[in-house]
Amino acid sequence: MPHDLPKAYEPGTIEPRWADYWIQEKLFHVETPAPDSKQPVFTLTLPPPNITGRLHMGHMLNQTEMDIVVRWHRMRGFVTLWLPGTDHAGIATQMMVERALASEGKNRRDMTREAFIERVWCWKKHYGGAILDQMKRLGASVDWSREFFTMSDGLSHAVREGFVQLHEEGLIYRGKYIVNWCPRCITAVSDLEVIHEETQGKIYELRYPVVGSPNEFIVVATTRPETMLGDTAVAVNSADERYKQLHGKKVLLPLMNREIPIITDDILANPEFGTGAVKVTPSHDPNDFEAGLRNALPQIEVMNEIAQMTANAGPYAGLDRFEARQKVLEDLEKGGFLVGAKDYVVPLGKCDRCKTIIEPRLSTQWFVKIQPLADRAIEVVEKGEVKFVPENYAKTYFEWMRNIHDWCISRQLWWGHRIPAWYCKDCGEIIVARETPTKCTKCAGSKLEQDTDVLDTWFSSALWPFSTLGWPDQTPELKRFYPTSTLVTGFDIIFFWVARMMMMGLHFMEQVPFHDVYIHALVRDERGQKMSKSKGNVIDPLAVIDEYGADALRFTLAAMAAQGRDIKLSAQRVEGYRNFATKLWNAARFTEINGCARDPAFDPRQSKEVLNRWIAHETAKTASDVTAAIEAYKFNDAAGAVYRFVWNVYCDWYLELIKPVLSGPDGTAKSETRAAATWALEEILKLLHPFMPFVTEELWRVTGAHREPLLALSSWSQFDNVDAPDAEAEIGWVIDLITAIRSVRVEMNIPPATSLPLVLAGVSSEIAGRARRWAEFVKRLARVGEISFAEAAPRGAVQLVVRGDVAALPLKGVIDLAAERARLAKEIAKCDADIARVDAKLGNPNFAARAPEEVVEEEKEKREEAQLRKAKLADALQRLEGAE
Repeated sequence: MPHDLPKAYEPGTIEPRWADYWIQEKLFHVETPAPDSKQPVFTLTLPPPNITGRLHMGHMLNQTEMDIVVRWHRMRGFVTLWLPGTDHAGIATQMMVERALASEGKNRRDMTREAFIERVWCWKKHYGGAILDQMKRLGASVDWSREFFTMSDGLSHAVREGFVQLHEEGLIYRGKYIVNWCPRCITAVSDLEVIHEETQGKIYELRYPVVGSPNEFIVVATTRPETMLGDTAVAVNSADERYKQLHGKKVLLPLMNREIPIITDDILANPEFGTGAVKVTPSHDPNDFEAGLRNALPQIEVMNEIAQMTANAGPYAGLDRFEARQKVLEDLEKGGFLVGAKDYVVPLGKCDRCKTIIEPRLSTQWFVKIQPLADRAIEVVEKGEVKFVPENYAKTYFEWMRNIHDWCISRQLWWGHRIPAWYCKDCGEIIVARETPTKCTKCAGSKLEQDTDVLDTWFSSALWPFSTLGWPDQTPELKRFYPTSTLVTGFDIIFFWVARMMMMGLHFMEQVPFHDVYIHALVRDERGQKMSKSKGNVIDPLAVIDEYGADALRFTLAAMAAQGRDIKLSAQRVEGYRNFATKLWNAARFTEINGCARDPAFDPRQSKEVLNRWIAHETAKTASDVTAAIEAYKFNDAAGAVYRFVWNVYCDWYLELIKPVLSGPDGTAKSETRAAATWALEEILKLLHPFMPFVTEELWRVTGAHREPLLALSSWSQFDNVDAPDAEAEIGWVIDLITAIRSVRVEMNIPPATSLPLVLAGVSSEIAGRARRWAEFVKRLARVGEISFAEAAPRGAVQLVVRGDVAALPLKGVIDLAAERARLAKEIAKCDADIARVDAKLGNPNFAARAPEEVVEEEKEKREEAQLRKAKLADALQRLEGAE
């Protein structure tokens, strides 16, 4: 590669070249350390994206933060393993392939299971790796040689072993219970795969005639009248005086003419709710199911797997559930059984995958018995063995774990890990085995049929931290890399994945699967709205990368990733950080053009020049700040620290201050300054590398490649005895003075071409000497004319306090002081009006209750901006009044 930099920074040229190079050279491949190795280990597993997936901003944020942590640990000398992989995504993938078949006029049911699965594997081969290819474009420094897939042979072996072990221990069982059922996917789904939407619906009151008591009725209420066809009882509370005379009697189920008992059930029937009487449909409601078990009620299924009414629904058989609802309501009204209907907000459950309305359904499924697994997973967080960042997510975790139900792990799909259970057709025995059995363990019969269900995708994902390291075999990788170090993920899968990994890791490995769980925020649009296709506000990360570069997008996300706060992303933000990369590029070209890299290595501890000791001091301080922030997962603080140092300290001040030295005669000062400029730039590239790997690796070619060929494998910045408080005091004072003068010029609308006199009032001889030494810099950079000294500030001068010293700018005759005071007062009044307007909005109960969250947040930000502006204006006015 040539050792010269083009004039323009072009990420579209740089980034693909380095992305390919890192992969071709297997730069991030990790050999398993020897058992006696003392080198520290850092392990992180990628939350496996679905093979159906495409990169979205949530992935981009997640992978950026992971790559920052991984690259940082690698540079610190850890054996650093980042494991990549994808999830087979049972329901989602099967849906995609079924859609492809439908476009060809085909149906899964028209082909054999084996043929369909072969079709899925073909689909996976062509489309399943897209998201990993996109990861490569981001520069994700994973070990690609260890890429895993949840349906690969090794992981499938781990899944079967995990299932069999849990079954042998009595922690997996099979039973007939009410489950969430998706009629579109035709499978059970877990509680976590159901999204609940508050939907305006109706609650219907129905009149059930009491048997043997003409003109006596009991009124029940329901939001799903079609399920009444499967009622097997009406329940009342034993303490409800209204129904005491009906205990032990029966009612005639309308439309079905079936007598059903009136039972007392104090758990199900609440006298304070509705009429106090409730219909009981054990096959189609989870609470009714439990009541049915308590009262030995029959279970009548009136809906099939696709939510059509069964023969048990009598004249409604064959109707879709919603068609049946309308017909049932019509017939109830005709028969005089419909009392009325009221508007009612229903928490409607929908399938997370296809958005079909979920139907509670009685079904035989496999379950994981959650206790005692959950208790241990709670305990390790309580004891601090696993730490959530931010801490408030531990509370969310506890709330869910302490109310957890047994986990339904079977799915009625063809794509996935098939349940390792076989049924004997001769005696009905169920055989759960690691290897395919040839005969029944009970009757020795050979007519065995494997369970047609597959396991919930999250079952294999729960084993991810150790199955990817070779479990159940005791591999060297498992011994050296488990437990993993950190998990970086989103809050929406704390329950789906984090909790289940905790339970399985503790059970099978007897150790926590990770020590830190960092939960990142959501990426929203610039107004704070959640991105969605329907709103048309989805930001495609690949399109952003095409325009601004991956480095700019990565840095934007990191700089905005404050813990516990969602990110409001806009193209302007990304463009701003692309400009930052350009600023860095130009700084590197400046040092190259000035021959800085040709001088000997710089030793910050032996520096003689005050400017160079100052930049060494600031570099060390920044490195310390960045290190501490990454260690605490405060990515925005880390990005902010390095950004301020690069833009403000190094580019705007140091390079500006050393220009006269570099353009001056050769000598020791010039040689040391050249070396210092290169040294500081190299340290900047190290600090920036985890955030912006491409541009920093490219610039490393012309700076540090002669010492460490690749920045990605170089050492992280560490400094001892580099502090130079005297240099910081001197240069810091000069910078603060120039900055204060510039601020006054802006606040007072002083034309750039106007040169101001500067008076230093009552300063010590030390400060006077400092001012004389840097007079030319102050004059040039602050547009100051004469610098003089006096015992006190002259009248008509604005006074500035710079590190305890008074600097005065005489403005009489330069600006109209009275007019400027009036302008500032007017601007302050405008700020007050803006603040009052926002306060009125926020104080309006209707606004607070109805306005979307992002709108409320936007108003709060307006208030904060107005307050900051007012404070600056008030300072300026106070200074101006002091000039009288």
